[in-house]
Amino acid sequence: MRHNKKFNHLGRKKAHRDAMLSNMTISLIMHKRINTTVAKAKALRIFAEPIINRAKKDDMANRRLVFSYLQNKEAVKELFGVIADKIADRPGGYTRILKTGNRLGDNAETCFIELVDFNEAMLKEKTEKKAPKTRRSRSKKAAPAAEAPAETAE
Repeated sequence: MRHNKKFNHLGRKKAHRDAMLSNMTISLIMHKRINTTVAKAKALRIFAEPIINRAKKDDMANRRLVFSYLQNKEAVKELFGVIADKIADRPGGYTRILKTGNRLGDNAETCFIELVDFNEAMLKEKTEKKAPKTRRSRSKKAAPAAEAPAETAE
C-alpha cells in the first residue's frame, strides 16, 4: 500500500533522481530560470527551496551542507552572495512555476521554474499596479478646461 507516500519518483532510481535534481538546482541558481516539465518542476521546488532557505544564514555549516547537496562551488557562491541578498526578507516561496503548454514530441506539460525575486517583468507589473483608476471620477484636466472658455466669454 502507498499510504502517505507523496514523493514523485519521476521514473528514476534514487541516485539518478538525486543527481538530476541537484543539477537542475545548480542550473536554477546560475540562470535564475529554467524550462522543464511540470512534474520535474514540482519535484525541484521541494528539493531546492530548503537549500535556498539555508542561504539566509551565511555560516560555514550552512555552506558545507549546501555544498554536500550541490557539489558546485560557483553555485554555492552565487547562492550565498547574490541570491541571499534578495531573499533575506522573504519568509518562503522562493520559486514560481509558469506553465507554458504541452511539448510537441510527447505532449508533456512544460513550464518555466524561476526564482521569484529575479523576474524583472513581474516586479515592474507590481509597481505599476499601485494606482488603480476609478471609472466614475471625472478627469481633473477636463474640469478646468471646461471652465476656462466660460470665463473668456464674459
